Amino acid sequence: MVEIIPTLSLKKSVPTISAVKPYSPLELEGRDLYIREGCNACHSQMVRPFRDEIVRFNGKNGQYSKAGEFVYDRPFLWGSKRTGPDLHREGGKNPSSWHYKHMYNPRQTSAGSIMPRYPWLISNNLDRSQMVDKIKFMKNTYDVPYTKAQIDTADQWADNQAAKIVKDIFVEAADVKKVYENKPKGELEKKRLLLLSLIFRDWVLILKRQK
Repeated sequence: MVEIIPTLSLKKSVPTISAVKPYSPLELEGRDLYIREGCNACHSQMVRPFRDEIVRFNGKNGQYSKAGEFVYDRPFLWGSKRTGPDLHREGGKNPSSWHYKHMYNPRQTSAGSIMPRYPWLISNNLDRSQMVDKIKFMKNTYDVPYTKAQIDTADQWADNQAAKIVKDIFVEAADVKKVYENKPKGELEKKRLLLLSLIFRDWVLILKRQK
């Protein structure tokens, strides 16, 4: 009861933060992928309200994680194990091309990293067949405020975000662009890697907007 009742009354018990928006369709897929690949087993997603935590994560203005930042998360991914760094506000710190190379071979971007490689995130396509259903589920079950227009244009929304990420990768990394020069247009947009780039980026937005 102590755990469940506050959750059922989340809107009343958690202060809202205007900068916090529901996950886009592609970010929601990325979050599911993050869970599926076990990323949350080695990375926590919470800067705790202690001085050493705030200093460690460069929160000079006291920006530890707030409850209102997680109102659209189901399930929550706070975590407690830190084999890798906490990721709550790591998103946006590195460019999209960094995430591409980091997933393919972590040692390429982070010397001495013990993180395993995830080459299948580059070689495999994303199954988006349930994407719209996931958005509807979040709205109907957890009252996430998606509009009808957002649901109806979910595929286009995801396509636009994927295209933006790919454009950034090609501008930032000529070597990656060269790999895809002779491949069909839109090849990289289909890959799962883009989703992780989006979700890493999403975890930093609150800190940036509050500064």
